[in-house]
Amino acid sequence: MLSKYQNIYFLGIGGIGMSSLAQYFVNEKKNVGGYDKVESKITQNLEEINVDINYEDNITNIPVKFFNRDKTLVIFTPAIPKLNKQFVHFKLNNFKILKRSEILGLISKNKFCIAIAGTHGKTTTSSILSHILFDNNIKFTSFIGGISENYNTNFIQNGNEIILVEADEFDRSFLTLNPNIACITSIDLDHLDIYENEIQLKNSFIDFTKRIKKDGILLVNENVSITGITFGFENYSNYYISDYKIINNVSTFNINSKEHVFEVNFDMPGKHNALNALAAFVVGLKLKIQPEKIISSILTFKGVKRRFSFISKYPKIIIDDYAHHPIEIKAIRESIRDLYPNKKVTAVFQPHLYSRTKDLMDEFASSLSDFDEVILTDIYPAREKPIKNVNSNILLSKINNINKHLTDKSNLSSHLSRSDSEVLVIMGAGDISNEVEKIKKTIEQL
Repeated sequence: MLSKYQNIYFLGIGGIGMSSLAQYFVNEKKNVGGYDKVESKITQNLEEINVDINYEDNITNIPVKFFNRDKTLVIFTPAIPKLNKQFVHFKLNNFKILKRSEILGLISKNKFCIAIAGTHGKTTTSSILSHILFDNNIKFTSFIGGISENYNTNFIQNGNEIILVEADEFDRSFLTLNPNIACITSIDLDHLDIYENEIQLKNSFIDFTKRIKKDGILLVNENVSITGITFGFENYSNYYISDYKIINNVSTFNINSKEHVFEVNFDMPGKHNALNALAAFVVGLKLKIQPEKIISSILTFKGVKRRFSFISKYPKIIIDDYAHHPIEIKAIRESIRDLYPNKKVTAVFQPHLYSRTKDLMDEFASSLSDFDEVILTDIYPAREKPIKNVNSNILLSKINNINKHLTDKSNLSSHLSRSDSEVLVIMGAGDISNEVEKIKKTIEQL
């Protein structure tokens, strides 16, 4: 079906998931263009490979070639407003319009597909696995939800025998996939704007597992109550981690199966990241890659941008992370405690979505209370409109910490320059990352 279209137009092309698809279609020799409301490093990189991007929602900005209905496929992200003028134009003129998730389903349909699902851990696990595959010369294409530090991209292509995708539970997007190997890293309450409760969320994951191809493989975190090959920290799992410790800022641990024990060194801190490495390790085994080669690849994995990324180590340690869920914030705190048990830590957090903040308000307050100092910014709305009585002030009032503040993003640098904390961690899935370089420059001038 995709072969009939020569022109591919993206609405929301600057998104991390959309931009990897755009790169794929460039490699497929298609004419690729799109709209996004803001210019970014991602869109600039796409423009460098001749992707035609416009930044103002106006029909006149659409390049002429994309007005050919028979030759143009339109791909959109749910973040695009339904009243977007370009979206309305394509809809009224009966263009073929598909969601990003539907495109991934079509691309992977007749290929050997590996799908990494889970509320947390998808991107890091997919990135580690992509590095393992590339390092071992496996012919694959991967679509990652973050920028791999090893390859400085979210799209890696070394052939097309295997398609590796992140299976996103948001909007039930992963139900377009039919994987040969599926992995569920976690199921924690989230996206209550889509799912009314935890039962609905879990049922969606169960529906996802039913889409695994005949004779396919399902790997599940030991804490997920779905039958599959298990991995985790408990010795009843099929594959489990033992003897986890940090030595000279490097995670070291053993991976155990019924027959073997493998010693692993991994340059990312945190037990949650060790679990991500374990999941990627097991998938590698199922692909018949020798365990010693997998371990060697894990050692040379450099990480993912905005996943516990070290921005600076002097005069203060500055860490940037995508964490936007209470479980993720807790994991970040534990990782910092493992690395720097005696250092004072300030957390800067930009809540992401009014709905998530409302639904998990108490959990956010609890996870943030464990830092030495907490600084909140206003909620990043993304696709949402404000919800009455849901704001950062209310969240701040629930945080059990006398050293807490609410500030505008523009004041973060000056505020942090006065902090006596030795470690600063900036967290959130919105635009808070845009402030990180400013913070770094201010701190380095101290």
